[in-house]
Amino acid sequence: MLGTTPRVNRGEGKRYAMATYILFSTLTPEGRQTLHANPDRVLGVNKEVEDFGCKVLAQYATLGQFDFMTIIEAKDAETVAHLSIDLGSRGTVNVTSVPALSIEDLRAKLKGSEQLAAAPVVGGKNGEAGSSRRRGKT
Repeated sequence: MLGTTPRVNRGEGKRYAMATYILFSTLTPEGRQTLHANPDRVLGVNKEVEDFGCKVLAQYATLGQFDFMTIIEAKDAETVAHLSIDLGSRGTVNVTSVPALSIEDLRAKLKGSEQLAAAPVVGGKNGEAGSSRRRGKT
């Protein structure tokens, strides 16, 4: 499963796992004009994301291909897809959404019994990188 954290749905008292997603955002020319004229607009959008049922964990302005990287939690991929479409429909931003896995979840999955490789390669001495020793064999 994606990087998940148990959460309580405030309205119903039900528990469900919140998955982590990363939203990469690129402003359109209109979005750049809006943000330049009103830098606090970023905070308004974050509040709208929260009102949509997602939780903003972190946000960064970035240099390069994307203008912003926002890490959120949401109950499912459909919610994130809906959020991304709604935000993009304004014409001020293009959003690319990707699921994120916690390192702990990835490590647990890799250590599990379900493997495609006959004998996965393990790191060097005491699990360090650099060795070609096979897991379970010495």
